[in-house]
Amino acid sequence: MTEREEARKALQSAKRIVVKIGSRAIVQGEVPGEGRFQSIADQVARLRALGRTVIMVSSGAVAMGCKTLGVTTRPSLVPQLQAAAAIGQPSLIQAYETAFAKHGMHVAQVLLTHAEVSDRKRYLNVRAAMDAMLELGAVPIINENDTVATEELQFGDNDQLAAMVAPLAGADLLVLLTDVEGLLDANKQRIPLVSDFAEIQQLIWPKENALSVGGMASKVGAAQRACQVGLPVVIGPARDPDVLSKIAQGQDVGTLFLPAGAALASRKYWIAYTLKMRGTLVVDDGAVRALCEHKRSLLPAGVVEVRGDFRAGDAVSVHSRDGRELARGLARYDARDVQRLQGVRSEGIAQALGYHHGDEIIHRDDLVVI
Repeated sequence: MTEREEARKALQSAKRIVVKIGSRAIVQGEVPGEGRFQSIADQVARLRALGRTVIMVSSGAVAMGCKTLGVTTRPSLVPQLQAAAAIGQPSLIQAYETAFAKHGMHVAQVLLTHAEVSDRKRYLNVRAAMDAMLELGAVPIINENDTVATEELQFGDNDQLAAMVAPLAGADLLVLLTDVEGLLDANKQRIPLVSDFAEIQQLIWPKENALSVGGMASKVGAAQRACQVGLPVVIGPARDPDVLSKIAQGQDVGTLFLPAGAALASRKYWIAYTLKMRGTLVVDDGAVRALCEHKRSLLPAGVVEVRGDFRAGDAVSVHSRDGRELARGLARYDARDVQRLQGVRSEGIAQALGYHHGDEIIHRDDLVVI
């Protein structure tokens, strides 16, 4: 059996699957309750009959709102985006409810902002709520709360949300459905298997769509994040009416991305890929070696520059002098105090600040080398 066949066969054991579908794939040309919505509901029902559970991450609120309003181009102003999302979200959920009702199934609407996942306690509460929905037989339909999440509308997309939701939900597999066959090579042929992300960076095509905010680069980025926590990811064609069953059966459809190396623990994944970075610490060559080669904490002596205005407990990015991002972690001191500690040895912290919250700027338990 080839590596590709073995990797595909392993997907047959996935019991909890997160499926993300984009605006163009779910909305364009569709009638609510019919077409693509019904196709997704039919496929999820078939997986449910096989003992699999499915959590949906669905774009489409803004696109549905634009369709209701007769707007053909995604609005560029935030208030208009928020209004379109508010108008479109009820139609989106109603379309899913109508489609799943034909199988005697109910859907549960889950609207998230970054606040729900950036706070560890709320993050775990969301997971418990989704577990309860699944136990009750409902299909969670997750979307960003675009009506209030200004920052998410400007900088986020549901591919990244799906990469956050998958480990949160305890998923075994993440599927990103799109309007193409998968990741394509230079000859526009589907790539069946990816195990090294560095080899495919030049193959990511720019998005060309007025209604969505994702694109292949976003999907590959989301796949890379999910792989960091040990999850396999498939980018596959939404137009295939049996794509989810084929993936779950281990058939060669879409592009399968395989995790490599040790998986990040849930908390470290949360630090590295869920929290927003509030500042940047630039470190010297000695600190680079300590972090990357010896897996040590970041000490104040290695910091040469502080950027941003962050507080103790905030997530910050660690860069080398040449601009490479090396790590992400939780700062033990705020930005102003870290500036005062630049180049100071750990035993001098109390004298420099008048207090002592630890010898490290970022402790290794709160640090993820990326």
